[in-house]
Amino acid sequence: MSTFIQLHLLTSYPPSNLNRDDLGRPKTAVMGGKTRLRVSSQSLKRAWRTSDLFEKALAGYVGTRTKMMGVEVFKALRGKGVAEGKAAEWAKQIAEVFGKAKKTNKDKPLEELEIEQLAHFSPEEKEDIFKLVDKLSKDKTAPSKEDLDLLRKKHKAVDIAMFGRMLASSPAYNTEAAVQVAHAITVHDVAVEDDYFTAVDDLNSGEEDLGAAHIGETEFAAGLFYLYLCINRDQLVENIGGDKELASKALAALVEAAAKVAPTGHQNSFGSRARTSYLLAEKGSDQPRSLSVAFLKPVRGEDVLAIAIKELEKRRDNFDKVYGPCAESREVMNAEIGDGTLEDIKTFVKG
Repeated sequence: MSTFIQLHLLTSYPPSNLNRDDLGRPKTAVMGGKTRLRVSSQSLKRAWRTSDLFEKALAGYVGTRTKMMGVEVFKALRGKGVAEGKAAEWAKQIAEVFGKAKKTNKDKPLEELEIEQLAHFSPEEKEDIFKLVDKLSKDKTAPSKEDLDLLRKKHKAVDIAMFGRMLASSPAYNTEAAVQVAHAITVHDVAVEDDYFTAVDDLNSGEEDLGAAHIGETEFAAGLFYLYLCINRDQLVENIGGDKELASKALAALVEAAAKVAPTGHQNSFGSRARTSYLLAEKGSDQPRSLSVAFLKPVRGEDVLAIAIKELEKRRDNFDKVYGPCAESREVMNAEIGDGTLEDIKTFVKG
């Protein structure tokens, strides 16, 4: 049986636009017949894995997600004296190991060195790529089939191990994600509002023109979000080659990032940085379940956080009553009443 770690977080954000849709408005979802604010799991995962916190805790074990590796290889080959034509040809061969090349644009010849789909490169794969660059620039010969054996089934890229990897052209090297992240939604219904603003030209004396130099509009909303994560600890350990110590470091980093790191959308305009006010961690081998049903009926009242905590814990206890214990052990951090600590949660999750 797999060991599952489940995290339930309540985080309040003031007016913000952390994750916007194609029209620039905060993302939303309808739940319980009411409109809620939403932050997508993709936005959250990117914010966590690219954070300084994550990089510091897991230095050397974080991969790179890009379409541009072929361009980087081309630049490296040119920097080592390889002729432009050969550098482009060899770089394209290396890039195509990880994905199908983009269609050529005659006006932008370097585009043919990009791949169509974002690829996640492990540190080991990046190291092999640039070792090959050194070899090619030294030998002045095209890469052989053996040289291009760059993909790794076994590696220690923690972000790939956690969030998975899909290579359409090389499915044998796909990685099943060990961490499932739900879209964060507000526990209450919301109305997205408009911020109409103007900017004044500092050199405008007002003698001839008193008008604004710029007029703009930004949508925003505020809310208390519920976020759910489910971690298959055994899958995580397997994905990084059985390294349990690294898995423990990764879990601690993920917990801390989820509690402290927010998406960066419009942060300069809203300064909407927040830390989690409530975090419930559960561990066990039973089938995981989200507690989002606690907020199917929107939370209302002046003390939304306290009510939300009460509703979440009530659903947790009710699930235990009707299904039997849904977790073997639990740890809680509650900043509302100053109970528990983030370090307690990290120690619990790592154990």
